[in-house]
Amino acid sequence: MRIDKLLSEMGKATRKESATLAKAGKILVNGVVIKRSDTHINPEKDVVTLCGNVVHYKKFTYIMLNKPQGYVSATEDEREQTVLELLPEEERRKGLFPCGRLDKNTLGLIILTNDGDSAHKSLSPKHHVSKTYRFEASLPLTAEDKARIENGVDIGGYVTKPCKITLYNDDASGEITLTEGKYHQIKRMLEAVDNKITYLERISFGTIALDSRLQRGEWRYLTEQEEKAFIGDNK
Repeated sequence: MRIDKLLSEMGKATRKESATLAKAGKILVNGVVIKRSDTHINPEKDVVTLCGNVVHYKKFTYIMLNKPQGYVSATEDEREQTVLELLPEEERRKGLFPCGRLDKNTLGLIILTNDGDSAHKSLSPKHHVSKTYRFEASLPLTAEDKARIENGVDIGGYVTKPCKITLYNDDASGEITLTEGKYHQIKRMLEAVDNKITYLERISFGTIALDSRLQRGEWRYLTEQEEKAFIGDNK
């Protein structure tokens, strides 16, 4: 791998910036100053230092974000703020994208990655990766409403797959677990039983749960165990 590619993928510098930094003697490989940013290295074995700091190579990045209201799940948008804007520039340079979408006003767990294969698998219907949401409705759900939704309802020419609902004591709030993600699906499922969603927050993606320590808009890298779960859940 070329040094400039490494620095670009790790979000440390663009290729043009890498060339300038190399000429200025700011890049070292195994303690030796490298003047050309197109020099090839082994990122798994060679130690690259940029401005005195070791650049640790990692093929893919996995981030957990607690999405706030008002942000769209996209890499760019001409009119709206995107979830990528909640990350520092260094992370945005890595080519990250949201794994699946949350509606603009839906809160909670969203995973950002540049691992296209695992992201694709996590969204593929054949892999049945579950997503759990905490919800509040304008009206209590009756036993009949709950059964109808769990068994599948028509949301406009499409009958949803079976899901699981756990109601809280007031019967107007609870948790719902899906293995699919159609456009505004939970909202449309509640509308199918003459009800309305007033609050929606994703609290888990597969076996990965939203970190309760993350405030809205905050993020962290997935732990090693969570990374293995994310990749493993998608096999």
